[in-house]
Amino acid sequence: MAVFGMRMKKPKIIVIGGPTSSGKTDLSITLAKAVGGEVVSSDSRQVYRGLSIGTGKVKKREMRGIPHHLLDVADPKKQYSASDFANAARAAIADIARRGYVPIVVGGTGFYIDTLLGSVSLPDVPPDAALRKKIGGKSLAWLQSRLKKIDPKRFRTVDKKNKVRLIRSIEIAEALGAMPSPKSATAYEALYFGVHVPMTDLKKKIRTRLITRMQEGMLREVRNLRSKGLSWKRMHELGLEYRYCALHLRGKLSKEDLIEILDKEIFRYAKHQMTWFKRNKNILWISPKDTARVIRESKRFLGLPKFGV
Repeated sequence: MAVFGMRMKKPKIIVIGGPTSSGKTDLSITLAKAVGGEVVSSDSRQVYRGLSIGTGKVKKREMRGIPHHLLDVADPKKQYSASDFANAARAAIADIARRGYVPIVVGGTGFYIDTLLGSVSLPDVPPDAALRKKIGGKSLAWLQSRLKKIDPKRFRTVDKKNKVRLIRSIEIAEALGAMPSPKSATAYEALYFGVHVPMTDLKKKIRTRLITRMQEGMLREVRNLRSKGLSWKRMHELGLEYRYCALHLRGKLSKEDLIEILDKEIFRYAKHQMTWFKRNKNILWISPKDTARVIRESKRFLGLPKFGV
């Protein structure tokens, strides 16, 4: 029971963010081994069942016995929102902490992480079916222009290439009139690492991983999703690998063009991720090879002994 006049300590969590192909997964598992942690995935597509190869979802053998949360928790036919993520992540973090382990939030979806930490506000505005029907077929440029006009502040923070998020932002702005202020304080005390890889190296890593994913059966994965009833429209919404693999399977892209376009688009997305993370002045930037430093800083943050590092 809390004592009147005393503040309860906030739960401590560690966050590892960064662009795709930067080495977040390996780093997080090594850290979890060192500090007694469990991983909470913060990836907007790895939450979906059946989206494994295309999203680079960690394999069971790669987990090295470390429990991972928020993987394969949602039906890909249905939209899983940032609010859904935040609620599920808070429950997972509470469970991990209650059992005496360290929650380590890992992912490239900075919007999800910011939502969890309270730096982005998600107002409780119900879906507006009529509005969605009215603007759902509008172009990306139209949606961007509309949001910029009715809520410039929200326009500056939203993913401008994501039609689903643009439509949702317009929906909220139409209902509320202006972007609400974010929460003044987070529920957690967070140590936030950002994984930085030089862009030339990152570009090579993205290319190598793309070729590996193709060899592992990414096209087969998309065929399987289609055979289970996932629509072409939904694959387009899921973006990147699923969008362009679907175009290839529909005969609209050659395999060579598929690889070249995906290579370019994934790299563009990685740059967008870095732009998002760099806005956060509280991030401690590290190289994926800075394992010893990450463990040392984490142990200091958690108040753990420093031996073994």
